[in-house]
Amino acid sequence: MDQLVIRDADVVDGSGAPSYRADVVIHQGRIVQIVKEAAASGCQRPRAMRELDAEGLVLSPGFIDMHAHSDLALLRDPDHSAKAAQGVTLEVLGQDGLSYAPVDDRTLEEVRRAITGWNGYGDDLDMDWRSVGEYLDRLDRGIAVNAAYLIPQGTVRALVVGWEDRPATPAELDRMRQLVAEGLEQGAVGLSSGLTYTPGMYAGNAELTELCRVVGSYGGYYCPHHRSYGAGALEAYAEMVALTREAGCPLHLAHATMNFGVNKGRASELLTLLDDALDAGADITLDTYPYTPGSTTLAALLPSWSSEGGPAGVLTRLTDPATAARIRHDLEVTGADGCHGVPVEWETIEISGVSDPALAHHVGRTVRELADERGEEPWTVAHRLLVGDRLGTTILQHVGHEENVRAIMRHRAHTGGSDGILQGTKPHPRAYGTFPRYLGHYVRELGVLTLEECVARLTARPAARLRLPDRGLVREGYRADLVLFDPETVGAGSTFAEPRTLPTGIPYVLVDGRFVIEDGRRTDELAGRAVRRTPV
Repeated sequence: MDQLVIRDADVVDGSGAPSYRADVVIHQGRIVQIVKEAAASGCQRPRAMRELDAEGLVLSPGFIDMHAHSDLALLRDPDHSAKAAQGVTLEVLGQDGLSYAPVDDRTLEEVRRAITGWNGYGDDLDMDWRSVGEYLDRLDRGIAVNAAYLIPQGTVRALVVGWEDRPATPAELDRMRQLVAEGLEQGAVGLSSGLTYTPGMYAGNAELTELCRVVGSYGGYYCPHHRSYGAGALEAYAEMVALTREAGCPLHLAHATMNFGVNKGRASELLTLLDDALDAGADITLDTYPYTPGSTTLAALLPSWSSEGGPAGVLTRLTDPATAARIRHDLEVTGADGCHGVPVEWETIEISGVSDPALAHHVGRTVRELADERGEEPWTVAHRLLVGDRLGTTILQHVGHEENVRAIMRHRAHTGGSDGILQGTKPHPRAYGTFPRYLGHYVRELGVLTLEECVARLTARPAARLRLPDRGLVREGYRADLVLFDPETVGAGSTFAEPRTLPTGIPYVLVDGRFVIEDGRRTDELAGRAVRRTPV
């Protein structure tokens, strides 16, 4: 007898086609039989050791988080309910050009310091890997959900060039190309960049194009956090489209938003740019999260020149009064490239987490509020946090526009990504709520997408971008990474006030045919593994 039959489910299979009622049989981690309208057909219904009554529930493929920051969380927290409870069965790590492989001892320490605000310092983990393949092997020891990995271009540059603002030499570029090729051969699915983060932002387009040529030759894709989401955002998008077309590399635009006051109501201009490129033969997808605020570190807002030399260089400059004054001028008057070319509005910068517990009283307050409370200038508060927290402070940046969010969500190239930072006392609620918020708020309540459209954007479309031949659809022979949810009650429990609240209406989640969420509770299953690039 087969292991499991899910009976009388309303199957939304990920293809975008209308739902249908069926019994779905799972054996040894795969879907082995689908019997449509089994109850009404009069045929012999499949039987198994276990039968699950799914009356009133939708059965869909597991959701794929195309932009996740769980690089250490998956290793640190076996529970990982932040994602598992949302129905996420696969996360794409290595985002924004900074992660933990490939590295040497020096680079690993520098990266740990640079992105403490994203992932914590990691002093509770034995980081016994150095290559991409070794990191994927570490994931294979057992994690809550599956994970794919993008080679982080900033980390590669730090390893070869360092944290200097200069072009790579020909020999250095050759070495970077070699590291990217090795990472792809070891299983990475593509390359990411953080072009408003150091040191990745120091790479010129010629350098990036050469790396993307390597990625394209292996069948991977390029996922840039491009050079601006504020002033010059459209030019920055166009730059990435042109660069990848020249390189012959598919493009996936990370958290494809149009933020800040300069871009209010301008989503249509971005979508026209993308449509023109798609119609001309470009291979482009994008991801978004269903919220208006962004989230990053406070240090990420600083001008790039102040970050040369890595975290130690930043702190040195911040403690020099004259240099700190220059940084402030760039932030508040000129518009730092780290703040997307827009002068910072301190009333939009909310502290979401700190590394030093002594600074916890700052969390949940905007920089402007904290300054007004003490009769200080906002820069004084920000400067004190940057130095006192050793660049570990995370923020919410309230600069988005709902009309842009909805317009981009409807686009034919759209997929879902949480961009979820799990660090901090009050992280962005997208880390715990992205996928149920799509289904509850934007499908059921607002009707921005149909249920079938939305599920396709969260499952089959990202699986196609990742070139996964047996995931993303409810099909016979496909892996049993599945989610069962109640379309009438599914929703994000997380809010800005209570961001770690788990969602409602998702009672069952399976990874590799094993229940990681059962009756709404996390089991002890560690069914996830590294998902490696499919060879061309």
